[in-house]
Amino acid sequence: MGSFSIWHWLIVLLIVVMVFGTKKLKNMGSDLGGAVKGFKDGMKDGSASDVPPATPPAGQVVNNTAVDPKGTTIDVEAKHKS
Repeated sequence: MGSFSIWHWLIVLLIVVMVFGTKKLKNMGSDLGGAVKGFKDGMKDGSASDVPPATPPAGQVVNNTAVDPKGTTIDVEAKHKS
């Protein structure tokens, strides 16, 4: 009784699949993998990531507001949504 046989693990796996379903297990696995990858990236030497880039990458929105000629502020995101 000290170790579990392959049949014990197969029954446990079958019960887990029946309870959670394969789609939810797949999503949980990909979420866990993304979290581990993010943790590893965060644990790397952060000296390069501590310095903000001098210029933003092409196509990136730097500021969400713009000033029109009248001097009023316009919400750029609201303008694009309508």
